[in-house]
Amino acid sequence: MTTNPLRILDSKEASTQALLVDAPKLADFLGEESVAHFEQVQAYLTELGINFEINPHLVRGLDYYNKTVFEWVTDKLGSQATVCAGGRYDGLIGQLKSIGTDGNKPVKSEPAVGFAMGLERLLLLMEAVAPIADVPACDVFVVAHPEVYSAGIGYAQRLRYSRPDIRVKMASATSLKAQMKKADKSGAALTVIIAQQELDDNTLSVKDMQTGEQQTVATDWLSNKENFIRQ
Repeated sequence: MTTNPLRILDSKEASTQALLVDAPKLADFLGEESVAHFEQVQAYLTELGINFEINPHLVRGLDYYNKTVFEWVTDKLGSQATVCAGGRYDGLIGQLKSIGTDGNKPVKSEPAVGFAMGLERLLLLMEAVAPIADVPACDVFVVAHPEVYSAGIGYAQRLRYSRPDIRVKMASATSLKAQMKKADKSGAALTVIIAQQELDDNTLSVKDMQTGEQQTVATDWLSNKENFIRQ
C-alpha cells in the first residue's frame, strides 16, 4: 500500500481483490491530455477492426510503463489466456538516450512501445486457430558413393543455393546401401545418386521414391523448378 500501490491492482489474492470492488478507478483521475490520448488509441483500434475491452485493473509488473498498457488474450488456450503483454515506456527510452551525455542535457520522453510474447503459447494458439500443414523434413536426398562423397557435398550445397525452396539432406559417407536406407526413411520425394560414372558423364541418377523409377539427367536438372515442385 505504501511502497507500490499499483501492484494491488495486479494481486491474485481474493481478499485483496475484494478491496478493489469499491476502490477508486485510475481512469477517474486522468488529466485531459491523457484522456484525449487514450480516446485516440481506442479510435485507432476501432478503425482497424481490433476488438478490445478496457480493464481498469490492468497493470504491468515493471514500473517504467506509462500511458497505455495492454494484453492480448485468447479463449483458445484455457487458463493460459494471455499471449502477449506490454505497453508504452516513453520515459525509459528518454533516460537511455541521456546516458553518456555531459549531464546537462535534460531527459526527454521519447515515443516507445514494447511487449513480451510467449512463443510456446503463440505456437499453441496458431495450432488451435490455423494449423500449419505438415511438410516433409526432406524433399531431395543426396546419396554419394564414399569415394566421391566430397563431390556429393558440393552438389548438395549448390542445389541449396539454386533451389532455396526445397529441403536437401545427406547422410554420412557410409556405403551406398546404408545411405539409401536413410533416404527411404527421410520422406524425400527424390533421391539423387552420385557415383564415379555420374561424375565422368556429367550426369545424375534421380530416383522417384514413390514409384521407384530411376532416370539419368543432366547435373542442372533439379535447378529448373519445372522439373520438381515441392508438394
